[in-house]
Amino acid sequence: MAEPMKFDSQLAAEYDKGVRRTLPTYDSMLRLTHTFLRANLPEQSSLLIVGGGGGNEIKTFGPENRDWIFTAIDPSQAMLEAGKAKIQQLGIDERVEWIAGTVSNIPAKAIFDGATCLLVLHFIADVNEKLMLLKKVRAHLKTGAPFVLVSKAGDPNSEEFKEQVELWKNYWLDTTGLAEEKMDELIKGTLTEASITEEKLRELLAEAGFQRIARFFQTNHFCGWICHAD
Repeated sequence: MAEPMKFDSQLAAEYDKGVRRTLPTYDSMLRLTHTFLRANLPEQSSLLIVGGGGGNEIKTFGPENRDWIFTAIDPSQAMLEAGKAKIQQLGIDERVEWIAGTVSNIPAKAIFDGATCLLVLHFIADVNEKLMLLKKVRAHLKTGAPFVLVSKAGDPNSEEFKEQVELWKNYWLDTTGLAEEKMDELIKGTLTEASITEEKLRELLAEAGFQRIARFFQTNHFCGWICHAD
């Protein structure tokens, strides 16, 4: 299995460029997520942003929703620092709490009106650990709270998944100076690691305590789902 990605200071500095190569429709995904949250949250709301160290979710959601407050949690201190700098420039840092760690570090009594977990779950290889993360998020949400999940999904052995990854590879070749040999090395993990099918992911969401699960987004082998805490 490929080594987990380490979000050090160098990677944090390049994240905004890299994430848009990884997911060409990244900004559209954020806008759709914003619309879903606005349609399902009261004017005064608290949001949990899992893996929110880069600050892009808060940068998208914060300016238009002046009565929303955020808790962003991320295990990478470098990503947290990058996010803090970004949000300070917007002048909304007083509405943000930053936590260095994982969902296990969320204060026990903290309850939120909504949550997002964007491009995080596929970094967790073990299915039981994925379920634990989703259960932990659910435990910190009010009944009916909206939740948005975006993750890599699919069966690496299926021809459809291989075609999606091939398109992803060719997009990188079109938009970077990487040699094809280097790109082939980069996608080895994607083609061989234990991925999760959409069917299994939906089962995990339901088992964790979410309902009204609907796929709202897909680009290549990255998909997004909207749902509500039951």
